[in-house]
Amino acid sequence: MDNSVQSSDINSALDTLRAGKLILYPTDTIWGIGCDATNPKAVEEVYRLKGRSQGKSLIVLLDSENRLQSYVNEVPEMAYKLIEYASRPLTIVYSGAKNLAPNLLADDGSVGIRIVRHPFCQRLLQRFRKPIVSTSANISGQPAPKNFLEIEQSILDQVDYVVEYGQDDLSARQASEVMKLEPDGKFSFIRK
Repeated sequence: MDNSVQSSDINSALDTLRAGKLILYPTDTIWGIGCDATNPKAVEEVYRLKGRSQGKSLIVLLDSENRLQSYVNEVPEMAYKLIEYASRPLTIVYSGAKNLAPNLLADDGSVGIRIVRHPFCQRLLQRFRKPIVSTSANISGQPAPKNFLEIEQSILDQVDYVVEYGQDDLSARQASEVMKLEPDGKFSFIRK
């Protein structure tokens, strides 16, 4: 995809996010439903679309580990090592989230954050300058789509913008690893 098409795609996604609406976009793992992670009304729409209870927290994407301190009260030093050496996409659940929509956090105030290494996502996040929600593009309880062609029409119909970039990538993708990292540096895997 050439840069001019990608730029218009990113601009359309940005306009949608800034308006508090939902996008469907490719990530470093599977396709995600996304919104402004600081906008509670937009987050509520994600839960509604997925048919998911608000007690289940959502993952947030950032473009750089340098931004973690803006959204987590205390980032354990171990986090930076885990991010640097992870062999596949890694979502880390941190205690003490801040500056995010309260309805996307777990009941204990924690949040799962992934630093993306995906060209479209990184560029979108850099331009948006805020974290973006990322949750699998499926109805809660249904299998997550492995590529764009597996996304149900009902999802496509309910988001406000579908990103063009990556639709032709039909390789089977998988969700990230998820680990819980305590402030003292102890960690445990939630999903491998």
